[in-house]
Amino acid sequence: MNILSKMLEPIPVPRMVRIRQKFDDMKLENPARVLEEKLQAAPAMDGIKPGQRVAVAVGSRGIANIVSLTKTLIDAIKERDAKPFIVPCMGSHGGATDEGQKEVLEHLGITEESVGAPIESSMEVVKLDQLENGLPVYVDRIASEADAIVVINRVKPHTAFRGTVESGIMKMISIGLGKQKGAEACHQLGFAHMAENVPKMAKVMMGKLPILFGVALVENAYDETCRIEVLAADEVEAEEPALLVEAKARLPKLLFPHIDVLVIDYIGKNISGDGMDPNVTGRYPTPYAHGGPEVGKMVVLDLTPETKGNANGVGTADFTTSRLVEKSDWPVTYANGLTSTVCAPTKIATTLPSDRDAIKAAVKTCNILDYTTCRMVRIKDTLHLGEIEISETLLEEARRHPDIEILTEPYELAFDESGYLVK
Repeated sequence: MNILSKMLEPIPVPRMVRIRQKFDDMKLENPARVLEEKLQAAPAMDGIKPGQRVAVAVGSRGIANIVSLTKTLIDAIKERDAKPFIVPCMGSHGGATDEGQKEVLEHLGITEESVGAPIESSMEVVKLDQLENGLPVYVDRIASEADAIVVINRVKPHTAFRGTVESGIMKMISIGLGKQKGAEACHQLGFAHMAENVPKMAKVMMGKLPILFGVALVENAYDETCRIEVLAADEVEAEEPALLVEAKARLPKLLFPHIDVLVIDYIGKNISGDGMDPNVTGRYPTPYAHGGPEVGKMVVLDLTPETKGNANGVGTADFTTSRLVEKSDWPVTYANGLTSTVCAPTKIATTLPSDRDAIKAAVKTCNILDYTTCRMVRIKDTLHLGEIEISETLLEEARRHPDIEILTEPYELAFDESGYLVK
């Protein structure tokens, strides 16, 4: 037993209870069919002409139904006798390499076979213009040479700033289509100015590029598509803010405002740009965003396979595991910080040999007098908050909440012989 495990040996791990948090579960029963109908009725589709090469910009997040929705969009373009192709639209993700970004899409299920269009991936950019503050505006070279461009993305709150436009179509254009250099330029002056620079860059790009429309998606708290809008380029600025308001209202959350220890099984870029959504955890990488619970100590245990070693966000936690650190691709992770200019999330949190030790370390340091009273919450990741685990000490509070259902009696967490949770 090493010295840290020995120090932590007497610290109790709370008994847990599985609960169900209830949110508005309104969803589209057939999102692909809804998109098909919206595209058939969209005047912007008339901008697609026979024989044109149409760039379809697709990002790197774990968006619900992204494969079927992308295929529906591709099929609609083909019906116009045009030639669609996929452009990875993800700033610096995928290690800021051509092949890395293509692999990110493949991990999301987006391949030439699954959507019926080739993927043309390049980090080469063209400078379009610059803002009045001097920031250059870049665009993916391949997309810039297309006859038309369409964008598909989820609208949701950003993890590091607040504005009328946050994550959505305009950010997908300004940062996603801008590739690594465009993302770097947009972040150059820091997150204090992102609410201003994201839409300004997007407007420049929409004015100078053949961007026809954006497919805007809104998801409910269960990571299911609940709204789809096809917005013409000249509608995006006016319509996207209302979709953001709806997305914020539907954001999943933890129904406990005060948590001593928050345990997160997985973080990853497919979950959130910050590995885990700060809107859920209450831990933000900058002072320009706010909201969520008050959390004493936070533990992250592992990386998703889809993140391909990108551990961005681990530095926002207090504790992590040797397993996560060993899986991490640190150059890829650090590229995130260098591009965004926010480097705290790419630091390595205090690292313990196992899940058990990391959880015990959080309990020991959460500043409570009696460790047996620890208010602990465990979640799989910040996208899935329907069924979660809470410590026995939160049981009475849970019973009083109208949107919580108790699913089990209290039980001990099970660890294997190496101290990792049995999942």
